[in-house]
Amino acid sequence: MNIENLEAFVYVIHYGSFNKAADMLFLSQPSVTARIQTLERELDCKLFDRFGRQIQLTEKGKQFLPFAQQILQTYQKGRVQLHKQKALPNVVRIGCTISVANYIIPDVLPVLKTNYPDLTFKLSVATTDDIMNQVLNKELDVGFVRNVAHPHLQSIKLYIDPITLYVHEGHSFIDNHEVTIKDIEQEALVFFECGALDWLQLHRVFENLDNPPQIEYMTDNLETAKKLVLNKAGICFLPSLCVSKEVSEAKLFPIHFPEVSNISLQTNLINLHGENSVVFNSLLDMAKEILLSKQSFLKS
Repeated sequence: MNIENLEAFVYVIHYGSFNKAADMLFLSQPSVTARIQTLERELDCKLFDRFGRQIQLTEKGKQFLPFAQQILQTYQKGRVQLHKQKALPNVVRIGCTISVANYIIPDVLPVLKTNYPDLTFKLSVATTDDIMNQVLNKELDVGFVRNVAHPHLQSIKLYIDPITLYVHEGHSFIDNHEVTIKDIEQEALVFFECGALDWLQLHRVFENLDNPPQIEYMTDNLETAKKLVLNKAGICFLPSLCVSKEVSEAKLFPIHFPEVSNISLQTNLINLHGENSVVFNSLLDMAKEILLSKQSFLKS
């Protein structure tokens, strides 16, 4: 049985005439009539009664209609699936910064794998500059990076992570509602330095204090900085996403100051324009949904 004949049958019913069906199928009216007649011969029954220019389904036509619709729907779904698979690579190469690797990717990739079970994901951890260059050279398909712009890249904001001071359990700041930014002058400070401009803003805040804070430890690793605070070696300004688990367990506590309320780290998702759009859009949607739920928790 010819799919085109079934398509003509369903279109005639949907649009109510042979002429309108022919227009929508970019065919002549006699071609549509010929397809219907061929289908009637294959089924050995009459599908339409014709009354001048009016048409009406016969009882046999009414019985056959839901089967014809189901066959066409199945055919269309099959075509979409084949094109979808064709558009996807076998291996998706994802680059990300270390913070994304630790706090975003473990939640996002399992959801993506559920939607695309035939894909294999290869993850590379690097700096923003390295990831951007590898995406430009087609060594990576997509990248999670800091806020970047390039004429050959699609770069869409994924998440803005506020930077907040976090202190350990039992710290005097927790129940002190009158604590101000000046109070950090007397505290041992762990400083996480990632080189982003946002961290330079923190240095400017420190410069406005009468006495700079006592930076006892400097590290470029978020987990190290966080564990130093957990071990009560000092307090630290950290992106909120990396401490969501510790905050939920009441092991770390945020202390908010107006002076740093506008300081944050932005994460973007990048790819080459026109490349891997299916994976890119799926990653973007899933990551945004997961991060939104985490952000809502941190605000609650």
